[in-house]
Amino acid sequence: MLKIENLKVNYGGIEAVKGISFDIKQGEIVTLIGANGAGKSTTLRTISSLVKPASGSINFLGNDITGIPAHQIVKAGITLCPEGRHIFPDMTVLENIKIGAYLRNDNLDKDIEKVYDLFPILKERNWQLAGTLSGGEQQMLAVARGLMSNPKLMMLDEPSLGLAPLVVKDIFNVITEINKTGVTILLVEQNANMALKIADRAYVLETGRITMQGTGKELIENEKIIEAYLGKQAK
Repeated sequence: MLKIENLKVNYGGIEAVKGISFDIKQGEIVTLIGANGAGKSTTLRTISSLVKPASGSINFLGNDITGIPAHQIVKAGITLCPEGRHIFPDMTVLENIKIGAYLRNDNLDKDIEKVYDLFPILKERNWQLAGTLSGGEQQMLAVARGLMSNPKLMMLDEPSLGLAPLVVKDIFNVITEINKTGVTILLVEQNANMALKIADRAYVLETGRITMQGTGKELIENEKIIEAYLGKQAK
């Protein structure tokens, strides 16, 4: 479905991503794990065309999408739920959800009901200003908004950041539910333990390079991964 080849990304004079290659098959959950500054978020932003690559190629469903405008990436079927949620605090929950469908000109009612089925709490908060929601509810809203573009591939950047453990569990349950509906998932997540538990496959990024790859099960049992990223979480 998605094929990244020799992708390099520079920030000023710094090479943030140093020629990485990886692929995602349709229907998978694939996760990128690594420390802060490893290049994970930069990779997602480059796929979304929010950052332009220095070189390399991004191929989606057989088409080269390297560097095409961001709105065309969304139209092609890729959506990004960014780190930090980036919801619109002075707009209602419903208005935020509808913004996710800004490229559509069909009836939204059925899809709005689908996201409300997925996140019943958002239906209760329908007319509430998004800025008054809890952190977990704002993350749910960001995911709901992303789903409104009917993505084939959903990229999630640090969906558990700053959330209480019980809320994190709910968010990961929702990610697996979304995947079961046929949406392919590319997940960037600091909580490596949770990410690897739900991932079909995973890649480890270290200072802009992929240093390890395997199934989620293989990496969660790998001694190097346990020592570097999981610690007591793995026990």
